[in-house]
Amino acid sequence: MTFGGITAVKDFSFHIEPGEIVGLIGPNGAGKTTCFNMLTGFYAPSNGRVRFKGQDITNRKPHAIARLGLVRSFQKTNVMKRLTVFENVLTGHYMASRQSLLATFFPGEAVRRAEREARESAAAIVETMGLAQRMNAPAHLLSCGELRLLEVAVALAAKPSLLMLDEPAAGLNSHEAGTFGAVLKTLIGRSIDALLIVEHNMDLVMSVSDRIVVLNFGRKLAEGRPAEIIENRQVAEAYLGKAAA
Repeated sequence: MTFGGITAVKDFSFHIEPGEIVGLIGPNGAGKTTCFNMLTGFYAPSNGRVRFKGQDITNRKPHAIARLGLVRSFQKTNVMKRLTVFENVLTGHYMASRQSLLATFFPGEAVRRAEREARESAAAIVETMGLAQRMNAPAHLLSCGELRLLEVAVALAAKPSLLMLDEPAAGLNSHEAGTFGAVLKTLIGRSIDALLIVEHNMDLVMSVSDRIVVLNFGRKLAEGRPAEIIENRQVAEAYLGKAAA
């Protein structure tokens, strides 16, 4: 991936298996968010291909990719602060649905049934994320940890099979991050098939990931289990410099 002659990501290849949580890490400017944007259609790769569930999704539009089940979060919150927790998740469902405007104004039985199912699904997602007691609380009253959980809940409303989270634990203290990580691990096989997470909180990403991919200067530096990455000298040098490593 190049921008005006500057290469952001080059010769980078990796895969995600069903049932996995994969961490994508690297120093600032390594190309992690660029990678996310290429995978989800916000950037068109300069070369190479992106495949999802056997389909070539290179150059498809973001909304088309999301409808296939590849859904991402953003570093900037997708939560509407004046709405309740439940309303936010329900809104996430509506934004991802294909219901026509005509059906909204002239609902038949099928639309009413879809509405009931949407509300039931939203309530179930809120409970899954551990926010049941805050169901009717306005989002602006949530703690930082609760707000991060709600952001994931809104993404789950789109019914992803692969969920991609971009720095979802930003701003969390160690206790909140621990709770957040524990909830993420419960989603595999229950709400989603796999999870890809970009995160600077190393304690979190090491505790939840089955496998970690390390990017540095747009190239894959290392890949392996968390314990292997912790012991990798090249990774330590990328983060700390040769003298410290």
